[in-house]
Amino acid sequence: MRAAELFVRCLENEGVEYIFGIPGEENLDVMDALIDSPIRFVTVRHEQGAAFMADVYGRLTGKPGVCLGTLGPGATNLITGVADAHLDRAPVVAIAGQGSTHRLHKESHQIVDLVNLFAPISKYAVSVREPEIIPEVVRKAFKVAKMEKPGCSFIELPENIAAAEVADAKPLKLQDPRTPWPPEDKLQEAAAVIERARNPMVLAGNGVLRSGATDALDAFAARLNIPVAMTFMAKGAIPRTHPLSLGTAGLSANDLIACGFERSDLVICIGYDMIEYHPERWHLNPDQAVIHIGQLPAEVDAHYMLEVGVVGDIGATLRALTDLVTPRTENWAAPLSEAIVQENREYAEDDGFPLKPQKILWDLRQVLDASDIVISDVGAHKMWVARMWQALAPSTCIISNGFAAMGIGVPGALAAKLVHPERNVVTVTGDAGFMMNSQEIETALRLGLAFVVLIWNDSQYGLIKWHQDRRFGRDTQIDFGNPDFVRYAESFGARGYRVDAAEQLIPVLEEALQCGTVAVVDCPVDYSQNMKLTERLAALHCPI
Repeated sequence: MRAAELFVRCLENEGVEYIFGIPGEENLDVMDALIDSPIRFVTVRHEQGAAFMADVYGRLTGKPGVCLGTLGPGATNLITGVADAHLDRAPVVAIAGQGSTHRLHKESHQIVDLVNLFAPISKYAVSVREPEIIPEVVRKAFKVAKMEKPGCSFIELPENIAAAEVADAKPLKLQDPRTPWPPEDKLQEAAAVIERARNPMVLAGNGVLRSGATDALDAFAARLNIPVAMTFMAKGAIPRTHPLSLGTAGLSANDLIACGFERSDLVICIGYDMIEYHPERWHLNPDQAVIHIGQLPAEVDAHYMLEVGVVGDIGATLRALTDLVTPRTENWAAPLSEAIVQENREYAEDDGFPLKPQKILWDLRQVLDASDIVISDVGAHKMWVARMWQALAPSTCIISNGFAAMGIGVPGALAAKLVHPERNVVTVTGDAGFMMNSQEIETALRLGLAFVVLIWNDSQYGLIKWHQDRRFGRDTQIDFGNPDFVRYAESFGARGYRVDAAEQLIPVLEEALQCGTVAVVDCPVDYSQNMKLTERLAALHCPI
């Protein structure tokens, strides 16, 4: 059989459901082999969208999402989404065609060194130079992509290798490592440190979600009465309405959650990755102890020196500590939790127009179920989503944070709907981020998918304006024009809605969620709230 057929069989062996990509001359043999495969190829409109789809698929399933491009520009278009997956710890396998090995040693049309290009943003990057090694390459790529910390594997498949004949080769048996049990002596050390602490708190990271340890975290916090803060990427690790929830940590400015870090004498970092929220922003007190609980040892950093590190299965570690530590009777941070709840409610009845960010998020929460999914694109709106969106279940708020790449919103919503067709999916995006990959609306319509794109419209790069105003007191080069988003949506065959008053948002969202297709909602936003929030946080007084 052809090597391309063997390659596809190896992908099938790995349980691949979808490949997101664009056909090209140098991946013709792979495309032909997919015709007889149960793997569904999703033809996208830009390779960046394909990589973002694989990224979000990987985050929601824990299985590597797969994206495919051809050589040269097809491969380089994958890079932004691949880098996002790499820094957000999403398992992805990116595949690119390449020119014949007979011309890789010299200057040649569309030839660039893809392996070295992808190596800095991949855990494993390799070129298939012999057809017989395909089973080993594919097996390693998927194994490495899934292992902690998850990330991207990149495979380059030259066109002459894909077309070559290969005999006596078959996919390899799936063998993935099991996370070890935490060492007993480390559990005892950690339990002793927690016992001594007066005001312990948890900082939960995305590793809690990846390891499926959210129930164990809930039980640990509830029995020991320890409050929990979450990183942007761990939203929903415990419900935002939980009495022990301290909300989300991640803003560089002083915030209510910063009061918790200031008063705490012990931070228990669980499944935490410092790329999510660097310790120099929260570990300012040298007398504050830190416990690291994760499936890998802690990163070396001057601001992250540990009292104890416990490496092993996160759920097992939390269950063991729950039994070892004496339960507490009071939540020392209860006033802080109450203040955060009150702040979230503050704009529930606001009727200002354009709508304030707080009001948009409040109304959106009212129309979605706990299990429905929100995908946040990147921009000023992301800061509001990260800070104020009340995630009620794990993996229901997907935020690009480690790489913070604009344009993930629409392709991310498409992938989320493929993974969870039974749930409502809403992408919250700025007008700038929306226009970066809005072409994937056509892809979604072709697939018969239905989700809502909620555009926060201000005709500016709002986050950059926020930074410019805060730093210089003036802004520059942040304005642009937009199409009529309602007519733009309708030109694809989607539904378009425009919000003209605050009281319209909930009924518009309800109709959009029920329309049975892609719906684009144009919602003007009042970003004067950005600087007002900056001023408010600067004058913040801790309630504890």
